[in-house]
Amino acid sequence: MKLHSDTPLGINTITGYGKDYIEVNRVPYRHAVLVGPSGEISQWGASSFAALDPSHFAQIADLKPELVIFGSGALQRFPRPDLLRALINAKIGFEIMDTQAACRTYNILVGEGRQAMAALLLDPQ
Repeated sequence: MKLHSDTPLGINTITGYGKDYIEVNRVPYRHAVLVGPSGEISQWGASSFAALDPSHFAQIADLKPELVIFGSGALQRFPRPDLLRALINAKIGFEIMDTQAACRTYNILVGEGRQAMAALLLDPQ
């Protein structure tokens, strides 16, 4: 699905997504990504929901976003609380949803000027 938004120039926006890709600023990525409102799009070391470990969320906490939108793949799946401990300890809010909903929500939040970060998983092929 292609997304078109009216967000200000210079903000990283998700411009499309599908089962095997996430498109940020019209550039497709075929791996899990971390997307913030500015700066580089980072490859996220989490290869799948089953492979998540505490270090994946510690990586996000180190970036100090205001809020994390976690896209868990095609289905909404909730990580164990121990995996999220770094975000909880850093008092960083997080929302958990499927990746498509996370893409849309992220765009809305950064369009409002929020310092949100999207942590987006794709489902392995």
